[in-house]
Amino acid sequence: MNRRKFLQSTATLGLALASPPLIARAATKELLVAEPVHSTGYLPMYIAMANNYFAESDIAVKIVTIETGSGHTNAVLSGQAFAFIGGPEHNAFAKVKGAELRAIVACVDRGNTYICAAPAFAPTDTDWPRYFKGKAIAVSAPGSFPDMLARLALAKFNVAPSDVRLAAVGGDRDRYTALVGGVVDAAVVSNEYLPLPSSKNLKMLLEGKDALPNFLRICMFSSGKVLAQRREDAIRYLSAQSKALRYALSHRDETIALTAEATDAKPEDPRPAFVFDDAVKVGAIAPELPLPMDKLAWMQGQMIELGQIPKAGDLAKMVNTDIRAQAVERVGK
Repeated sequence: MNRRKFLQSTATLGLALASPPLIARAATKELLVAEPVHSTGYLPMYIAMANNYFAESDIAVKIVTIETGSGHTNAVLSGQAFAFIGGPEHNAFAKVKGAELRAIVACVDRGNTYICAAPAFAPTDTDWPRYFKGKAIAVSAPGSFPDMLARLALAKFNVAPSDVRLAAVGGDRDRYTALVGGVVDAAVVSNEYLPLPSSKNLKMLLEGKDALPNFLRICMFSSGKVLAQRREDAIRYLSAQSKALRYALSHRDETIALTAEATDAKPEDPRPAFVFDDAVKVGAIAPELPLPMDKLAWMQGQMIELGQIPKAGDLAKMVNTDIRAQAVERVGK
Protein backbone atom coordinates (compact mmCIF):
# COMPACT_ATOMS: atom_id res chain seq x y z
CA MET A 1 0.00 0.00 0.00
CA ASN A 2 1.58 3.31 -1.02
CA ARG A 3 1.14 6.42 1.11
CA ARG A 4 -1.49 8.06 -1.11
CA LYS A 5 -3.68 4.96 -1.07
CA PHE A 6 -3.13 4.64 2.65
CA LEU A 7 -4.27 8.19 3.24
CA GLN A 8 -7.31 7.78 1.02
CA SER A 9 -8.39 4.46 2.47
CA THR A 10 -7.96 5.18 6.18
CA ALA A 11 -11.26 5.08 8.03
CA THR A 12 -10.12 4.71 11.61
CA LEU A 13 -6.99 6.37 12.85
CA GLY A 14 -5.92 7.97 16.11
CA LEU A 15 -3.30 9.71 18.25
CA ALA A 16 0.00 10.97 16.86
CA LEU A 17 3.03 11.17 19.08
CA ALA A 18 4.82 13.73 17.02
CA SER A 19 3.95 16.92 15.20
CA PRO A 20 2.28 17.96 12.97
CA PRO A 21 -0.90 17.86 15.09
CA LEU A 22 -3.99 15.72 15.11
CA ILE A 23 -7.37 17.44 14.80
CA ALA A 24 -10.80 15.99 15.51
CA ARG A 25 -13.87 17.89 14.39
CA ALA A 26 -16.48 18.13 17.11
CA ALA A 27 -19.51 18.41 14.82
CA THR A 28 -19.11 15.04 13.08
CA LYS A 29 -16.77 13.00 15.31
CA GLU A 30 -14.49 12.83 12.29
CA LEU A 31 -10.83 12.94 13.23
CA LEU A 32 -8.60 14.79 10.81
CA VAL A 33 -5.00 13.69 11.13
CA ALA A 34 -1.95 15.29 9.51
CA GLU A 35 -0.16 13.24 6.86
CA PRO A 36 2.36 10.88 8.48
CA VAL A 37 6.13 11.20 8.16
CA HIS A 38 8.99 8.71 8.62
CA SER A 39 8.62 8.17 12.34
CA THR A 40 7.05 5.58 14.58
CA GLY A 41 5.92 8.58 16.55
CA TYR A 42 2.77 8.09 14.52
CA LEU A 43 2.44 4.41 15.36
CA PRO A 44 -0.70 4.61 17.55
CA MET A 45 -2.86 5.77 14.68
CA TYR A 46 -1.73 2.89 12.50
CA ILE A 47 -2.25 0.40 15.30
CA ALA A 48 -5.65 1.87 16.15
CA MET A 49 -6.63 1.51 12.52
CA ALA A 50 -5.44 -2.07 12.19
CA ASN A 51 -7.24 -3.18 15.33
CA ASN A 52 -10.39 -1.07 14.93
CA TYR A 53 -9.94 0.60 18.32
CA PHE A 54 -11.38 3.87 17.11
CA ALA A 55 -14.20 2.21 15.21
CA GLU A 56 -15.12 0.37 18.39
CA SER A 57 -15.28 3.75 20.11
CA ASP A 58 -17.58 5.11 17.39
CA ILE A 59 -14.96 7.49 16.01
CA ALA A 60 -14.27 7.87 12.28
CA VAL A 61 -10.86 9.10 11.21
CA LYS A 62 -9.51 10.63 8.03
CA ILE A 63 -5.91 11.55 7.30
CA VAL A 64 -5.40 14.94 5.67
CA THR A 65 -2.58 17.39 5.15
CA ILE A 66 -2.90 20.17 7.71
CA GLU A 67 -0.99 23.42 7.51
CA THR A 68 1.54 23.67 10.30
CA GLY A 69 1.92 26.70 12.52
CA SER A 70 -1.11 28.04 14.37
CA GLY A 71 -3.73 26.32 12.21
CA HIS A 72 -4.48 23.52 14.68
CA THR A 73 -4.68 25.81 17.71
CA ASN A 74 -6.95 28.22 15.88
CA ALA A 75 -9.22 25.32 14.94
CA VAL A 76 -9.68 24.44 18.62
CA LEU A 77 -10.12 28.02 19.76
CA SER A 78 -12.71 28.70 17.06
CA GLY A 79 -14.73 25.61 17.96
CA GLN A 80 -14.08 23.89 14.63
CA ALA A 81 -11.95 21.17 16.22
CA PHE A 82 -12.48 18.85 19.13
CA ALA A 83 -8.81 18.40 20.02
CA PHE A 84 -5.29 18.48 18.69
CA ILE A 85 -1.89 17.03 19.48
CA GLY A 86 1.10 19.29 19.93
CA GLY A 87 4.00 20.40 22.06
CA PRO A 88 3.27 22.06 25.41
CA GLU A 89 5.88 24.70 24.67
CA HIS A 90 3.47 26.21 22.15
CA ASN A 91 0.10 25.43 23.65
CA ALA A 92 0.10 24.72 27.36
CA PHE A 93 0.14 28.28 28.52
CA ALA A 94 -2.33 30.01 26.21
CA LYS A 95 -4.36 31.18 29.21
CA VAL A 96 -1.39 33.23 30.34
CA LYS A 97 -1.25 34.88 26.92
CA GLY A 98 -4.90 35.88 27.18
CA ALA A 99 -6.33 33.22 24.90
CA GLU A 100 -9.20 30.90 25.75
CA LEU A 101 -8.19 28.10 28.13
CA ARG A 102 -6.99 24.97 26.40
CA ALA A 103 -6.90 21.99 28.73
CA ILE A 104 -4.05 19.50 28.71
CA VAL A 105 -5.80 16.15 28.78
CA ALA A 106 -2.97 13.65 28.45
CA CYS A 107 0.66 13.36 27.42
CA VAL A 108 2.02 10.36 25.58
CA ASP A 109 5.78 10.44 25.86
CA ARG A 110 8.09 11.01 28.79
CA GLY A 111 11.17 12.12 26.94
CA ASN A 112 12.32 13.39 23.60
CA THR A 113 14.26 11.96 20.70
CA TYR A 114 16.06 15.02 19.41
CA ILE A 115 19.79 15.58 19.12
CA CYS A 116 22.16 18.44 18.46
CA ALA A 117 24.35 17.26 15.58
CA ALA A 118 27.36 18.71 13.76
CA PRO A 119 30.10 17.58 11.35
CA ALA A 120 32.32 14.82 12.68
CA PHE A 121 35.23 17.19 13.20
CA ALA A 122 33.24 19.39 15.61
CA PRO A 123 34.37 19.25 19.26
CA THR A 124 32.27 17.84 22.08
CA ASP A 125 34.01 19.36 25.07
CA THR A 126 35.55 22.63 26.25
CA ASP A 127 36.52 23.58 22.68
CA TRP A 128 32.91 24.57 21.98
CA PRO A 129 33.37 28.30 22.79
CA ARG A 130 36.16 28.52 20.23
CA TYR A 131 34.54 26.31 17.58
CA PHE A 132 31.01 27.72 17.61
CA LYS A 133 31.78 31.43 17.78
CA GLY A 134 30.12 32.99 14.76
CA LYS A 135 28.75 29.65 13.51
CA ALA A 136 25.16 28.96 12.37
CA ILE A 137 22.98 26.43 14.21
CA ALA A 138 19.72 25.34 12.58
CA VAL A 139 16.80 25.44 14.99
CA SER A 140 13.10 26.24 14.67
CA ALA A 141 10.92 29.13 15.89
CA PRO A 142 11.88 30.94 19.13
CA GLY A 143 10.55 29.03 22.15
CA SER A 144 10.21 25.77 20.21
CA PHE A 145 11.89 22.61 21.40
CA PRO A 146 14.77 22.80 18.86
CA ASP A 147 15.41 26.40 19.92
CA MET A 148 15.35 25.50 23.63
CA LEU A 149 17.64 22.50 23.14
CA ALA A 150 20.18 24.58 21.24
CA ARG A 151 20.23 27.27 23.93
CA LEU A 152 20.67 24.76 26.73
CA ALA A 153 23.35 22.91 24.80
CA LEU A 154 25.25 26.15 24.36
CA ALA A 155 24.89 26.99 28.04
CA LYS A 156 26.18 23.54 28.97
CA PHE A 157 29.44 24.37 27.21
CA ASN A 158 29.57 28.03 28.24
CA VAL A 159 28.71 29.48 24.84
CA ALA A 160 26.60 32.64 24.84
CA PRO A 161 23.69 32.66 22.34
CA SER A 162 24.96 36.02 21.13
CA ASP A 163 28.18 34.32 19.98
CA VAL A 164 26.35 32.13 17.46
CA ARG A 165 23.65 32.48 14.84
CA LEU A 166 20.48 30.54 15.71
CA ALA A 167 18.78 30.12 12.34
CA ALA A 168 15.10 29.18 12.12
CA VAL A 169 15.22 26.53 9.39
CA GLY A 170 11.85 24.86 8.88
CA GLY A 171 11.17 21.31 10.02
CA ASP A 172 13.43 18.36 10.81
CA ARG A 173 14.02 17.42 7.20
CA ASP A 174 14.92 21.00 6.28
CA ARG A 175 17.36 21.31 9.18
CA TYR A 176 18.95 17.95 8.42
CA THR A 177 19.35 18.79 4.75
CA ALA A 178 20.93 22.12 5.66
CA LEU A 179 23.39 20.37 7.96
CA VAL A 180 24.36 17.62 5.51
CA GLY A 181 24.70 20.19 2.75
CA GLY A 182 27.01 22.38 4.79
CA VAL A 183 24.59 25.33 4.87
CA VAL A 184 24.76 25.37 8.69
CA ASP A 185 27.42 24.23 11.14
CA ALA A 186 25.12 22.32 13.52
CA ALA A 187 21.43 21.48 13.79
CA VAL A 188 18.80 20.22 16.19
CA VAL A 189 17.05 17.31 14.49
CA SER A 190 15.16 14.12 15.27
CA ASN A 191 17.41 11.17 16.04
CA GLU A 192 15.64 9.18 13.32
CA TYR A 193 18.30 10.48 10.92
CA LEU A 194 21.18 8.90 12.83
CA PRO A 195 21.09 5.47 11.09
CA LEU A 196 21.05 6.94 7.57
CA PRO A 197 24.20 6.57 5.44
CA SER A 198 24.14 10.35 4.88
CA SER A 199 24.82 10.78 8.61
CA LYS A 200 28.11 8.89 8.63
CA ASN A 201 30.10 12.13 8.66
CA LEU A 202 28.02 13.70 11.42
CA LYS A 203 28.58 13.69 15.16
CA MET A 204 25.91 13.73 17.89
CA LEU A 205 26.90 16.52 20.24
CA LEU A 206 24.08 16.29 22.75
CA GLU A 207 20.92 14.20 23.21
CA GLY A 208 17.70 16.00 23.99
CA LYS A 209 16.78 13.54 26.70
CA ASP A 210 19.97 14.46 28.54
CA ALA A 211 19.82 18.21 27.98
CA LEU A 212 16.09 18.51 28.70
CA PRO A 213 15.05 15.51 30.83
CA ASN A 214 11.83 17.24 31.91
CA PHE A 215 10.73 18.23 28.43
CA LEU A 216 7.41 16.77 27.24
CA ARG A 217 7.21 16.45 23.49
CA ILE A 218 3.55 15.68 22.91
CA CYS A 219 0.26 16.25 24.76
CA MET A 220 -3.37 16.38 23.76
CA PHE A 221 -5.19 19.69 24.01
CA SER A 222 -8.78 20.85 23.85
CA SER A 223 -10.79 23.74 25.21
CA GLY A 224 -12.44 23.58 28.60
CA LYS A 225 -15.77 24.27 26.92
CA VAL A 226 -15.47 21.36 24.51
CA LEU A 227 -14.38 18.93 27.22
CA ALA A 228 -17.34 19.92 29.38
CA GLN A 229 -19.77 19.35 26.52
CA ARG A 230 -18.20 16.18 25.12
CA ARG A 231 -16.65 14.47 28.08
CA GLU A 232 -17.69 10.97 27.00
CA ASP A 233 -16.23 11.42 23.52
CA ALA A 234 -12.95 12.54 25.06
CA ILE A 235 -12.81 9.49 27.32
CA ARG A 236 -13.43 7.14 24.39
CA TYR A 237 -10.85 8.97 22.31
CA LEU A 238 -8.12 8.56 24.90
CA SER A 239 -9.10 4.96 25.69
CA ALA A 240 -8.59 3.92 22.08
CA GLN A 241 -5.20 5.61 22.00
CA SER A 242 -4.11 3.88 25.18
CA LYS A 243 -5.08 0.50 23.70
CA ALA A 244 -3.10 1.22 20.56
CA LEU A 245 0.04 2.11 22.50
CA ARG A 246 -0.20 -1.06 24.60
CA TYR A 247 -0.58 -3.17 21.50
CA ALA A 248 2.40 -1.50 19.83
CA LEU A 249 4.71 -2.22 22.75
CA SER A 250 3.95 -5.93 22.60
CA HIS A 251 4.02 -6.29 18.80
CA ARG A 252 7.36 -4.87 17.65
CA ASP A 253 7.68 -6.44 14.20
CA GLU A 254 4.10 -5.74 13.26
CA THR A 255 4.38 -2.13 14.41
CA ILE A 256 7.60 -1.52 12.48
CA ALA A 257 6.21 -3.14 9.32
CA LEU A 258 3.02 -1.14 9.51
CA THR A 259 4.90 2.10 10.02
CA ALA A 260 7.20 1.38 7.09
CA GLU A 261 4.23 0.59 4.86
CA ALA A 262 2.26 3.67 5.87
CA THR A 263 5.22 6.01 5.36
CA ASP A 264 6.41 4.49 2.08
CA ALA A 265 9.73 3.57 3.68
CA LYS A 266 11.90 1.38 1.49
CA PRO A 267 12.77 -2.12 2.78
CA GLU A 268 16.35 -1.05 3.48
CA ASP A 269 15.31 2.12 5.36
CA PRO A 270 16.53 1.62 8.96
CA ARG A 271 14.49 4.44 10.50
CA PRO A 272 11.21 2.71 11.46
CA ALA A 273 13.01 0.03 13.50
CA PHE A 274 15.56 2.47 14.91
CA VAL A 275 12.97 4.95 16.18
CA PHE A 276 10.73 2.24 17.62
CA ASP A 277 13.53 0.52 19.50
CA ASP A 278 14.91 3.81 20.79
CA ALA A 279 11.48 4.97 21.97
CA VAL A 280 10.96 1.71 23.86
CA LYS A 281 14.46 1.85 25.38
CA VAL A 282 14.03 5.34 26.83
CA GLY A 283 10.40 4.77 27.88
CA ALA A 284 9.05 7.38 25.48
CA ILE A 285 5.90 5.38 24.73
CA ALA A 286 3.48 5.73 27.62
CA PRO A 287 0.19 3.79 27.28
CA GLU A 288 -0.96 5.15 30.64
CA LEU A 289 -1.02 8.66 29.10
CA PRO A 290 0.63 10.39 32.05
CA LEU A 291 0.16 13.99 33.13
CA PRO A 292 3.39 14.87 34.96
CA MET A 293 2.60 18.19 36.62
CA ASP A 294 6.20 18.70 37.73
CA LYS A 295 7.43 18.61 34.14
CA LEU A 296 4.70 20.95 32.97
CA ALA A 297 5.70 23.37 35.72
CA TRP A 298 9.33 23.14 34.62
CA MET A 299 8.38 23.85 31.03
CA GLN A 300 6.34 26.85 32.06
CA GLY A 301 9.36 28.16 33.93
CA GLN A 302 11.50 27.75 30.82
CA MET A 303 8.97 29.68 28.74
CA ILE A 304 9.10 32.54 31.23
CA GLU A 305 12.89 32.53 31.21
CA LEU A 306 12.95 32.66 27.40
CA GLY A 307 10.43 35.48 27.35
CA GLN A 308 7.72 33.45 25.62
CA ILE A 309 5.12 34.14 28.32
CA PRO A 310 5.04 37.03 30.81
CA LYS A 311 4.25 35.11 33.99
CA ALA A 312 3.29 31.75 35.46
CA GLY A 313 -0.29 30.56 35.26
CA ASP A 314 -2.25 28.16 37.45
CA LEU A 315 -1.51 24.74 36.00
CA ALA A 316 -4.30 23.17 38.03
CA LYS A 317 -6.75 25.17 35.92
CA MET A 318 -5.05 24.27 32.67
CA VAL A 319 -5.07 20.50 33.13
CA ASN A 320 -8.04 18.14 33.07
CA THR A 321 -6.93 15.02 34.94
CA ASP A 322 -10.33 13.34 35.26
CA ILE A 323 -10.84 12.49 31.59
CA ARG A 324 -7.44 10.88 31.32
CA ALA A 325 -8.01 8.90 34.55
CA GLN A 326 -11.37 7.58 33.31
CA ALA A 327 -9.91 6.57 29.95
CA VAL A 328 -7.03 4.60 31.47
CA GLU A 329 -9.37 2.94 33.96
CA ARG A 330 -11.60 1.69 31.16
CA VAL A 331 -8.66 0.13 29.36
CA GLY A 332 -7.55 -1.61 32.55
CA LYS A 333 -4.15 -3.08 33.35
